[in-house]
Amino acid sequence: MSAPATRTPAGGEARALLLPVAVTLAIQTVGALAIYCAPVMAPVAGPALGVPADWIGYYIAIVYFGSMVGTLVAGGWIARFGPLRMSQLGLLLAGCGLLAGGSGLMPLVAAGGFLVGLGYGPGTPASSQILLRASPPRLLAMTFSLKQTGVPLGAAIAGAAVPALLLAFGWQWAAVVLGACCFALAIAIQPARHRYDGGRDPQAPASLRGVFRPLVMLREPRLAEMAVASFIFGGVQITLVAYLVTFLTQSFAMSLVLAGLVMAVSQLASVAGRVLWGVVADRVFTRRTMLGLLGVGMGLSALVTLLASPGWPTWLLFVFASAFGATAVGWNGVFLAEVARLAPGRVSEATGACLFFTYLGVVVSPPLFSLALSLGGSYAGAYAIFGLPALAIGLRLLLRRA
Repeated sequence: MSAPATRTPAGGEARALLLPVAVTLAIQTVGALAIYCAPVMAPVAGPALGVPADWIGYYIAIVYFGSMVGTLVAGGWIARFGPLRMSQLGLLLAGCGLLAGGSGLMPLVAAGGFLVGLGYGPGTPASSQILLRASPPRLLAMTFSLKQTGVPLGAAIAGAAVPALLLAFGWQWAAVVLGACCFALAIAIQPARHRYDGGRDPQAPASLRGVFRPLVMLREPRLAEMAVASFIFGGVQITLVAYLVTFLTQSFAMSLVLAGLVMAVSQLASVAGRVLWGVVADRVFTRRTMLGLLGVGMGLSALVTLLASPGWPTWLLFVFASAFGATAVGWNGVFLAEVARLAPGRVSEATGACLFFTYLGVVVSPPLFSLALSLGGSYAGAYAIFGLPALAIGLRLLLRRA
């Protein structure tokens, strides 16, 4: 059972939240870095492994399949060993996965991708439990959103730091260095364990036999609705991140450097968006309403790609990418806060069950996007296809009362 948030004077709330937010943000950032370093390495690592660089999509699918498994087993393990201990274990698994990838052997690269995902999976359910205990209800969405900025921050760090590591050490040793970062953080957060791993249940199930048990929680209609929304939103998010640069270079004849800058701006907008949407969800709208608005926003952004043309000025492309990023990559914190609100006594299991479908959307969407392209569709058309379900679920969340 999650402990109730500690009551503190208003002036002390920020100080009380500083450590849990910092710890969970660091875990989220390094976990995301372990995943998003791979697309940056792909142009160098792919040829060295004897495969095309665009095979990175298969690697990402393996990673998020591992995340699906990791989120489902997380609930019982977190209850038994504590959220911080499971976060440490996740970082160790991710680090081992990067070391395996650095071997340069294709079977180990694939197995390493699964380990990275398996380690990433428990991080979000574990951090949700930590933050639910630490945050007052009125700041819950903002707190979760701050932590979730670690995903685009990890992607931004990968884009900025990994090229330098590639030039300095080569891709294999770069993977080793990044794996060492995972190990270092796992050790660095150990002193905080006594704060967050109290109240463990030694009898909680901690095996693979009950891997699908958390999915039973989706019998609750409101949680099932959140799972469906996250499946759709996760698909839109990964297609934006995975294909935006290629869309801009091929459809607009934009240089790779400029397209990368547009991509970076979209991620920075998502960082700002995650924080802003969290504040708005706490103070203005309900979290459900905020999620509905974000669904409509990302759906309309995807449909706007049909209107985009090489005649657009560069500044307009930056505005478009910012709006798309702020909505399609900015929804996660509000979503996790709403899931925690719907299942306060079983937040780890509920989060794991819903994230299973988030990651399922991330796994299946890139191949479906590629299929749409192979059937003769354009990037704009493929984005629009993915935008329609997001628009529909957004309207449902807005118009139908929970």
